[in-house]
Amino acid sequence: MKHLVPLATPGITTDALDAEAYEECRRRRVYPSTLNYHGYTKSICTSVNEVICHGIPDSRPLRSGDIVNLDVSVFVGAAHGDCSVTVCVGEVNPVARRLVDTTRACLNAGIKAVRPGRPFSDIGSAIEEVAERGGYSVVRQFVGHGIGPLFHTGLQVLHHYDRTQTHLMRPGMVFTIEPMISAGTHRAYLWPDGWTAVTADLARSAQFEHTVLCTTTGAEILTL
Repeated sequence: MKHLVPLATPGITTDALDAEAYEECRRRRVYPSTLNYHGYTKSICTSVNEVICHGIPDSRPLRSGDIVNLDVSVFVGAAHGDCSVTVCVGEVNPVARRLVDTTRACLNAGIKAVRPGRPFSDIGSAIEEVAERGGYSVVRQFVGHGIGPLFHTGLQVLHHYDRTQTHLMRPGMVFTIEPMISAGTHRAYLWPDGWTAVTADLARSAQFEHTVLCTTTGAEILTL
């Protein structure tokens, strides 16, 4: 991620960013978790503007004013790690920058809500409160997940409050928190490629993600 973020500048294609990610993984002798995962053919996901998540890198050059989420996952030491950041490309208007800043704050709020013995619904509640205070909506169709030797486990981490999510956090649990925040509707539409998800009203969306470990006192971020 440290290698990719400075490269996300006007004129570069998301395909070029994907190639850089692959080479960096090869140099570090780690495997990009998304490559060949259920038929996905790229090493990272690149989600631009109204794309919520799982954007497939292609030949489209980034333009000044875009926002792009770079989602990086690697397998190393018998476990997967998963993180993402939304990058402002060139000169981004204050409206888009505020969305990005609020989404980062949503992730931080979700991480702070991690406490052993507390229900997972606390995470969604904390995220939703920050998002709604900013005038945004939380995308509900995609969630955080348990992670470790498997890329995705059965554990789901909702980013909005749901009183039925009563499962308790326990020390030793590892999972992602990855709120997707929309400037418009929370509803999503899936492109025919089976991967690319966009906001139903084509409003911009941003996302930040970390993999965290629930400890005896709170959360340890594993993907700083």
